[in-house]
Amino acid sequence: MAQRAQPALATTDVFQKGDIHWKQFNVETSTASSSPPKPLLIFTPTVPGLYPVILFCHGFCIRTSYYSKLLAHIVSHGFILVAPQLFSIGVPMFGPEEVKCEGRVVDWLDNGLQPLLPESVEAKLEKLVLVGHSKGGKTAFAVALGYCKTKLKFSALIGIDPVAGVSKCKPCRSLPDILTGVPRSFNLNIPVAVIGTGLGPEKANSLFPPCAPNGVNHKEFSSECKPPSAYFVATDYGHMDMLDDETPGVIGTMMSKCMCKNGKKGPRDLMRRTVGGLVVAFLRAQLNEQWKDFDAILASPNLAPAKLDDVRYLPT
Repeated sequence: MAQRAQPALATTDVFQKGDIHWKQFNVETSTASSSPPKPLLIFTPTVPGLYPVILFCHGFCIRTSYYSKLLAHIVSHGFILVAPQLFSIGVPMFGPEEVKCEGRVVDWLDNGLQPLLPESVEAKLEKLVLVGHSKGGKTAFAVALGYCKTKLKFSALIGIDPVAGVSKCKPCRSLPDILTGVPRSFNLNIPVAVIGTGLGPEKANSLFPPCAPNGVNHKEFSSECKPPSAYFVATDYGHMDMLDDETPGVIGTMMSKCMCKNGKKGPRDLMRRTVGGLVVAFLRAQLNEQWKDFDAILASPNLAPAKLDDVRYLPT
């Protein structure tokens, strides 16, 4: 692989809101043949163009709406985002059914998404990306690994603080059990990025276990990825710090504010912009061969609003 020229002065705009106008809307399920298999929250540019599509998998007992500010940051840089609500809040899915549901949403995209988009906005489904947070990060990996069959293929995969269970012991890992403990064992032939948190493995209090425990968290997911793969850790932030500041409802408040250890060194906006910017920079590089922003971050991780440690990219 030829060496890319490094920027003389590292700069990037990915951590700021993009200049593409967009809108968001909900799509409910119905008996119509065109109905999606699960309720959807969709973010789309309103500016005419051809845009890559991101399928976003939410975390355990989290509403897709709790990610609104993060997803808005990404869409403003030129992506269509589809976020299915895979299960009702308070009634989580266990086992492989969640993965199968995500696969059905993937298949629906082929004919169901385009009619919902604004005029002259086209979904570029040949550049379809899987992104997921927490348990949804593990779901995204499981779908990419082929634990459900899909009509469409994937061009990239991103796990945002992915978690595969409450501990590394086999009975405590969520199904399907995809972690092997063997470096570079994931049978993936697409670029992968893992964004972890420094506080995810720590307890918030004595009542709850860590939300991203060691042995089943971002470290293991990153270790098992083959190149090309990227890895970032936001040292001072926790497992839920990329969510909106306000997460309405008792369960939303507990998940967002009580059960997981949160960062104290800055507002959540810094973490949301960091995660959103990393997603944008990685996808610009991998989907469009636009490496400027990604290379700038690798050269100067302090460009990110939140502190980044353990920044790595393995091209081969």
